[in-house]
Amino acid sequence: MASNPAALALDGGDPRKSSGDAQTIAPAAPRLLHDPNVMLEEYLYYAKIQREQEAQGLGPEEREALYRSLAAGNSPEASDEKKEVNEKAPVPTTTYSGPAPAEWETASRAARNAKWSAVVYLITTDILGPSNAPWAISQFGYVGGVITYTFMGLMAFFAGWQIWRMFLKLDSDRYPMRTFGDLGFRIYGTWTRHGMNILQSIQLLFNVGVIIIGNGQALSQISKYKLCYAVCILIFPLAGMIAGQIRTLQKFGYLANFAIWLNVLVIIFTMAVACHSLPNYSAAFGVYGTPKGPVEHTVWIPSGSTFDSQLQAAMQIVYAYGGAMLYCEFMAEMKRPMDFIKAQFIAEMFIYLCYLIFGLVLYSQQGQFTFNPANQGLSPYSWQTATNAINIVSGLIAAVLYGNIGIKVVYQNIVQDILGGPELHSKKGKIIWVAMVPLYWFTAYILASAVPNFNGISSMVSAVCIMQFTYTFPTILYFGLQLQTHAITPEETFDPATGVVHRIDSWKDFSRWKRGFKRMWWMKIFCLAFFFASCATAVLGMYASVKSIKAAFDSGHATAFSCHSPLDG
Repeated sequence: MASNPAALALDGGDPRKSSGDAQTIAPAAPRLLHDPNVMLEEYLYYAKIQREQEAQGLGPEEREALYRSLAAGNSPEASDEKKEVNEKAPVPTTTYSGPAPAEWETASRAARNAKWSAVVYLITTDILGPSNAPWAISQFGYVGGVITYTFMGLMAFFAGWQIWRMFLKLDSDRYPMRTFGDLGFRIYGTWTRHGMNILQSIQLLFNVGVIIIGNGQALSQISKYKLCYAVCILIFPLAGMIAGQIRTLQKFGYLANFAIWLNVLVIIFTMAVACHSLPNYSAAFGVYGTPKGPVEHTVWIPSGSTFDSQLQAAMQIVYAYGGAMLYCEFMAEMKRPMDFIKAQFIAEMFIYLCYLIFGLVLYSQQGQFTFNPANQGLSPYSWQTATNAINIVSGLIAAVLYGNIGIKVVYQNIVQDILGGPELHSKKGKIIWVAMVPLYWFTAYILASAVPNFNGISSMVSAVCIMQFTYTFPTILYFGLQLQTHAITPEETFDPATGVVHRIDSWKDFSRWKRGFKRMWWMKIFCLAFFFASCATAVLGMYASVKSIKAAFDSGHATAFSCHSPLDG
């Protein structure tokens, strides 16, 4: 560890604080995990130290021993840590009831045990779900589909690279970064964190709704449309209300790993059966209005594809690559977060090949009759039933996992942060959880029942939520972090012994903005252009999704509160 504190300080500034020209900002003590008084320079300082330790081969256990030995010494920094650990004075913020700084440091080190090979599996499990790939390719043709999937995949990898770079600069044992919202908090402030967490909870709620629609359609196919469609939709959320009472994800660990292999099994069955059977003409006509006829495929844009359907297809591809929302959680559990980019590259290459192979094979066999989800476009009833049954099991596992995380996000942001409620593990917290689970699933059920249009609702969640976490947010966050870190001068320092940050100017001064933009200006311009392009694409996706949902209502059977299944054409 360097003896000169300024030598380890990275260049930085924080637009959340701009109170004067030459300013000295004293920290609050003790620090809270989401303390708005902690300046960006402090996050950068401790993150740089931790990355150096990880580069030297120090794992969680070695770092724990190192910090304990420093706490027993007399160095200024060790004394500062020891003061935080043994602080007896009351915390200035009376509403805070979370762990003490020393507790979260120890807990952070204890959680960092995953190797990069395990993260490959986690990313694959989170993202892989190519049931929409064949329909997306059917709207672009062979060449257009390959180009679109390749371009969106490259941009998704670039966004993941940005998240990885920001995580390395801002995360440490002292200030562990757990969620995507933590990135927004450390770069832009408290309200950014709350906004991202709320959008994350909306995305998870929509994900549950999409799964309810897909499994409701599966049940209606299994019953040969003899069971009322409203009942088919209702059965799944009732099961979720019961299974969702489990609060800890640990009990779902083996089921979650099993679910990915169930998805792979459905992919193999669907490709094999599609190569030896006719498309499901009835479902294609009932949902898309595609008349029965010979199978057609094109190299470029098909004649039946419209601008709106292509936008929806693009949103389906965005949906397919959506997983960046959990990247921070994955890196927070790695021994060496620097290896994450290697895990992301291998996982996304595997996912990309799965999407293309599955999509191209199904489109070659079914052409304009390609359905979303793909297995429901099979014509043999026996294989419809087999793949639907497997999807119902894997879908229930996925929906309960999404619901579990979604309820916890709502609980933390609303019950705890806004209403000042109890901790989730407390007796009162468990009672509130029991009440929130059926409410959450009931909300997802109403959403799915009111708009049982699989393409429309999945495209909407892609445009409103997934597009932002995968493309829009990483770029504007990276822009903000680069702007702040490039605005600093060698005279600006952070002293870990006193916790003081000294700046020569503020964001009220043009000089700071000029320094921030001047260095690597081309990257900042690219990030801004990427950000606005992502926003425009999201708006277009919302427009196309709304038109699709409106068309579903105009068809006469848009809600699931009736008994007629949309697949029964």
